[in-house]
Amino acid sequence: MRSGAIHRRLAPVLAVLTASGLLALAAPAQEAEAAALCPGRKVRTLPFSTGSVLVYKRGGYVCAVTIAKKQGVKQKMAVSVRARGGRSVVDDGRFAYHAGPVTVHAGRRCVWVTGRVAADSVSSGWILC
Repeated sequence: MRSGAIHRRLAPVLAVLTASGLLALAAPAQEAEAAALCPGRKVRTLPFSTGSVLVYKRGGYVCAVTIAKKQGVKQKMAVSVRARGGRSVVDDGRFAYHAGPVTVHAGRRCVWVTGRVAADSVSSGWILC
């Protein structure tokens, strides 16, 4: 009978540990998905409350993807990349998982990256100069 009491006490603890372990695995899975969408090496992560923007660079090209924290539910999302002196490349709409990828040829120019999920957004300012 004592072992039953121990199991009842450990069950909620194990449930919390399992859930936290699954959450810890979700973030790398999202980054792996973004890496599959954008070629190159990851150079920046721009986090915000409802998601994050992952920025990749390869051979003068800059690629960005906005990843939602709450996945599977269609919501308003956007991502844009602008090389200094150029126009923004934008992907804007209602998506369930991510907005983008969007790619610009920046060469050695600075880029400005923005991302939005639902009501919150992030803006990088001029980066990668």
